[in-house]
Amino acid sequence: MKEMLTSQSDPRNKAHLFNVINVRGVIWFVGTLFCLLGIVDKFNSILSDDFVSIPELASLLLLFSISICCLCLRPSSLINLDELRFSQETQTDPRKRKDDYLLAAQSRMTELSENHIISQRYVLPFPYLCQIYHLLNLKHLETVHGFSLNNIKVVGVSSHEVTGMGGVVRFETALQSPLNALRIWRRPVTEVELKLHTPYTIELSIPAYGNKRITVLFNAIPINETEHEFWVDIYSNLSWPKFFLRMLLHFAACLTIFEDLPYLQKLAQRDLSYFTKSVKESECKTMWLFSRYVDLYGTKLMSTQESLA
Repeated sequence: MKEMLTSQSDPRNKAHLFNVINVRGVIWFVGTLFCLLGIVDKFNSILSDDFVSIPELASLLLLFSISICCLCLRPSSLINLDELRFSQETQTDPRKRKDDYLLAAQSRMTELSENHIISQRYVLPFPYLCQIYHLLNLKHLETVHGFSLNNIKVVGVSSHEVTGMGGVVRFETALQSPLNALRIWRRPVTEVELKLHTPYTIELSIPAYGNKRITVLFNAIPINETEHEFWVDIYSNLSWPKFFLRMLLHFAACLTIFEDLPYLQKLAQRDLSYFTKSVKESECKTMWLFSRYVDLYGTKLMSTQESLA
């Protein structure tokens, strides 16, 4: 184990590994997306005809089989606790209380593991702080994910509380359109919970019908000044067929990541001081959790990130 960790800590080996995983992830994402779009197109074609021809049925089954194979061969599986480690630069900084952060993330993942549905891993060419700002800004659900969430509305913040390493904010969201697909599993107006566990781990918990929940755990780990590793794990105790739920959530997660890219690119073009200045100048309740993050970690983490060039 020591030899393996030593090998992985070599910057050249890590860079090669990240490049390989990144290329593989892009290929998987594009292939799966095209297969799913092909299935939708074939369904529309079949529904527009008065009958189903054998070639159409065969091509639909072929696309469906390829989609299943793509999902089964996805680049990432459930995060191994040994894999959830901080970059070498972060580990060597004693100010980060890295053991506490890692333990908190591992503990929460263990609590949720029974209901784990999917896991996705990305290496994104944007500073880590851009991802944190994006995740902790409640309004991004309206502005960035207006398409995938069908114009969801953040009604207001219900409550917030401070925790030892972060905080929790609860806010109401409303599905304005009567045709919103999210109504299948959740109420039109419901209270969502966003929690900052550590400076690297964020949890989004959404209630569903029948006292069920969908929980999304984000882990954003800085690699260097311009890149970060991004894990998305989704957990749910919905009583839907697991295979169908897995396929649906993979597609939804890929779509939201695709929506994130232009926004993250825009944030990456800003100076790092923009993030702390914007929250200090704003008294908006939807930015409370990011304000809490800045109070706890902002100065330290930004100074560390600036030194990673």
